[in-house]
Amino acid sequence: MSIKTLPRRRKVRRGEFGFLALLLIMFMLPSCVTMPVYPEAEWERIEDPEAVGFSPEGLDALRDHLAELPSTGLVVAVDGRILFENGDIADTSYIASVRKSVLAMLYGNYVADGTIDLDKTLADLNISDHGGLSDQEREATIADLLGARSGVYHPASNSGDNLADAPPRNSQRHGEYFLYSNWDFNCLGFIFEQETSRNIYDALQTDLVDKIGMQDFDRSTHRKSGNLERSLYPAYHMNLSARDLARLGLLMMREGKWEKEQVVPKSWAKRISSVVTPLEEMNPERMRNGRLGYGYLWWIFDGPEAVGPYQGAYTGIGAGGQYLTVFPKLKMVVAHKNDRGQNRRSLSRDQYYSILQKILEARKE
Repeated sequence: MSIKTLPRRRKVRRGEFGFLALLLIMFMLPSCVTMPVYPEAEWERIEDPEAVGFSPEGLDALRDHLAELPSTGLVVAVDGRILFENGDIADTSYIASVRKSVLAMLYGNYVADGTIDLDKTLADLNISDHGGLSDQEREATIADLLGARSGVYHPASNSGDNLADAPPRNSQRHGEYFLYSNWDFNCLGFIFEQETSRNIYDALQTDLVDKIGMQDFDRSTHRKSGNLERSLYPAYHMNLSARDLARLGLLMMREGKWEKEQVVPKSWAKRISSVVTPLEEMNPERMRNGRLGYGYLWWIFDGPEAVGPYQGAYTGIGAGGQYLTVFPKLKMVVAHKNDRGQNRRSLSRDQYYSILQKILEARKE
């Protein structure tokens, strides 16, 4: 009678243990990784500030500080949830020049698919204005206008820029000299509509508002304005709430991604929020004593103070106290509104910086 031999136990070969361990990790990964949080119909609130590294006492000090300032709405969101809010964060009102930063976001998909060519010149686009533009001015490209480096110092249809400090017409070639000019920004609105065959506000609705679920947007309140006898290109004013501004900031912080959809191309979100004009090249020269350089329609924290929480940070700024600031290092977004219809006082830039300082002081080291 023959005896059957039992099969030998196979030795685990070198390298197989690591492979098996990797399979085990991959199997367990979904249960141990925290997925990014995005607001749904309503924002989720952080109930315990200390759990995300903030002191309740520090946030109370922030609220006391805000009571002394022209401020009608503030949202501080950390990693997709609201940490702190003050005032009426659902009130929709004029966001002033923060509109330019929103326009930069809208440009992204149309640049990516080739609808908008950033190398096109004003001449290519048949752009002129009252009194005409010189051949040199018409050499400016769309990219130059996005960086406020067009070299075109034609009057704008609305105020609120540094055209009063502009050098003489035709003294600067395109791409070589920064100047914050509403002519550039308003012309960019016209170019967007000309090249895409879309109204800015319709694009805002479909490309951003609907994609990220902005709660308070009302298309009917949006209209352009400006003195068209000074310039052919009106300003494209926008009215948004603090909590909807915060959604836009979160979209930028997540490099254009909202849940599973790339709403703004990642490379574009990074491009518009990166330095084009460093602090030491800002004009007029007094701006070099500040904290901000410039990207594509976004102000970028730059220079000696752009360290720690401010490393990589950027902001939209609007007259009267409208701000949208992104702190990538802290996964934090700050949206501030000062509804001028309710509050006749303006919030200065230094006062806004004091708000940011109070927020940062509330962090527990």
